[in-house]
Amino acid sequence: MILHQISPYIRVAMDNIVDRPWIIQERVLFDYELLYIMEGKVIVTIEETVYQGERGDIFLFRPKQRHKIVKVKGQRLRQPHIHFDFFYTGDSDKVKVNFRPLEEIGADEHDWFRQDIIDEMPVPLSSHLRLKNPIMIEKMLMDIIYEYETKMPFYEFKVKGLFIQLWIQLLRENYWSLNPHLETNMHALMHVKQFLMHNTNRKVSLDEIARMSGISKHYLVRLFQKAFGMSPIQYHQLMRVHAARHLIQFTTDPLTAIAEKMGFPNIHAFSRFFKNVEGTAPSFYRSSKN
Repeated sequence: MILHQISPYIRVAMDNIVDRPWIIQERVLFDYELLYIMEGKVIVTIEETVYQGERGDIFLFRPKQRHKIVKVKGQRLRQPHIHFDFFYTGDSDKVKVNFRPLEEIGADEHDWFRQDIIDEMPVPLSSHLRLKNPIMIEKMLMDIIYEYETKMPFYEFKVKGLFIQLWIQLLRENYWSLNPHLETNMHALMHVKQFLMHNTNRKVSLDEIARMSGISKHYLVRLFQKAFGMSPIQYHQLMRVHAARHLIQFTTDPLTAIAEKMGFPNIHAFSRFFKNVEGTAPSFYRSSKN
């Protein structure tokens, strides 16, 4: 997955306040920019689409993507923003923030355009996102700006970590906006997860899970799969194996006793279940402890 490979480089991080008329004419960037509207309003044109930006909105500008930003008259504009690469490369510190249209970019500068990997993300981020939880995103963004501007020892590593947290939260916000039925049912789904985590010592049925959740079992399976990437039964099996593995590694209980604690009729049924889910026999974790 592309997320596992990300090693971000923060080129610019600043909190910009504008009281006067202000406009960025059509341009393209060599890198990415996240622009957050903390105060005021803007009109943003990305390619051919026009957006009305207000507090709590965040915009993503991609490399080579034509865009224009105009401050709405009569309001102070506060726009914390960051320019970044998803991967650090040898020329990352040489690339500049560009304010020119594509046709004015010199031939020698075209190598500065970063590879656009947004569409390879598990949930590609939209160009414009109206945040449901702007306070959390705002704090994350301001923390990055503070670290970048104060440049305390090892700040480069700190801003990498902060950016990854910010990006994951943005992906989640976008995911919820694209799947509103998941957000509506998230409380019930988390209740199901808690139930499954606290009943690892026995087998549970889908009918039982559906009854306790108040959601029909077929709809529950679809919701759970969409939200967490696996069915409720698969998740429960995974939790049972995790609980069993903990007992194997951190206690001296015989495997037969652990099988009984986990609700299996015998060691053979336990071993088959463990190997089907984990891909290895339970004895592997006992021997690796020694």
